[in-house]
Amino acid sequence: MTTPKLFWFRRDLRLEDNPGLHAAAETGGPVIPVFILDPETEALGAAHRWRLGAALEVFAETLSAAGSRLICRRGKASEVLQSLIEDTGATAVHWSRTYDPTGIARDTAVKAGLADAGVEAKSHAGHVLFEPWRVQTQQDEFYKVYTPFWKSVRDRDPGGPLSVPKLPAPETWPQGVDVAALDLGSDMRRGAAVVARYAKVGTAAAEAKLDAFMDGPLAAYGDDRDRLDRDGTSGLSDNLALGEISARQIWAGVRAAMEHGQKGAETYLKEIVWRDFAYHLLYHTPRIATENWRPEWDGFPWKSANDQAEAWRRGRTGEPVIDAAMRQLYVTGTMHNRARMLVASYLTKHLLIHWRVGLDWFADCLIDWDPASNAMGWQWAAGSGPDAAPYFRIFNPATQAEKFDPDGAYRRRYVAELSDDPGAQAQAFYAAIPERWDMSPNDTYPDGPLIDLKKGRERALAAYEDHRSRQSAA
Repeated sequence: MTTPKLFWFRRDLRLEDNPGLHAAAETGGPVIPVFILDPETEALGAAHRWRLGAALEVFAETLSAAGSRLICRRGKASEVLQSLIEDTGATAVHWSRTYDPTGIARDTAVKAGLADAGVEAKSHAGHVLFEPWRVQTQQDEFYKVYTPFWKSVRDRDPGGPLSVPKLPAPETWPQGVDVAALDLGSDMRRGAAVVARYAKVGTAAAEAKLDAFMDGPLAAYGDDRDRLDRDGTSGLSDNLALGEISARQIWAGVRAAMEHGQKGAETYLKEIVWRDFAYHLLYHTPRIATENWRPEWDGFPWKSANDQAEAWRRGRTGEPVIDAAMRQLYVTGTMHNRARMLVASYLTKHLLIHWRVGLDWFADCLIDWDPASNAMGWQWAAGSGPDAAPYFRIFNPATQAEKFDPDGAYRRRYVAELSDDPGAQAQAFYAAIPERWDMSPNDTYPDGPLIDLKKGRERALAAYEDHRSRQSAA
């Protein structure tokens, strides 16, 4: 029998349209699916790790139904792979590329180690529509502004989607542990049971979401995507983050709808391409994940985490739409995209707290956390990033709520104190939060906001002008 090869799964937990898996299968012989809980993965936030564990459980069942098996092990990726090679006699390892600096450093070291051992190492596209080095300006530079990036790729064919490959089993399977033994949800504690009600896990669930979206909300997406009180989005962000569905699968369906004149389709495709743009920037300028993308923002007097940041985290700012959004995050593990912009603007501008405080909180609480989109979103809102909103564009939460939640339905859905008879989602917040927060549905709502919105705006603008003046003087 042909020697086996390993396929190392990471953020590509699907059989459909998986170029790397397809390539591994095409070489002939057995394919051994592998997942490694390495230190880089163990460092992920609590909610995202829990969601990864749920995804792996479903994916293991999918592989079993296809006559294959998911081999799970824990340890440093290079060492685990070497051990698996010794156990199986595998002569090649395949995986789908990542584009974040942590993933690139790990994969580069793994590839070098495999080469030294005489084992073929093959990385493949598959996580984005267009790999970062394949989209360039006429000056052979990377794009720094989204609109020309969109125009450059709008009419390109990303290829695929590919069919499910056959995965011949080896004569004997190497040892592994059950997904449950990895204990990926340990840090979610009681919040896991609440969030689990809202997470639709696996490829089948993702494809059903896409079909339902295209049959309904897509037509009104251009208008409804910003409405906090309507179910106007696809809800695919967590499935896409873990590769339970590929960006190319989404592109293929929605692009066909666009070409048939489906209203809302192009607007939705722009959102999928925005995700590519975020990875494009993360790859070319990895500092976006940890530092101000615009160096001129270094030295801006943002505050560190403080009592106001803690009130923001707990949904106790006294601004109902901000609090509703922060509670939605704890109840569902996700947050409406319009709400993400509002809470980010409020934290970084009204409260003048550093965007990294928010970035880290989202990384710990989002089941759809994505390294590129999270960094891009926070720096965009703060004004320190590429193609960012001008700093003086400071969202007013009250007027935004009037526009995008005109009847207050979203606010009442998540903030129990705003209703005499709070619903299940508002009450679920108290079942999900840490007990040490000592919060209850019987609490009274804050007597007033953390900061007057007008004064907060004026303070933010004054800080910005002072920062510019100091820079000019320097």
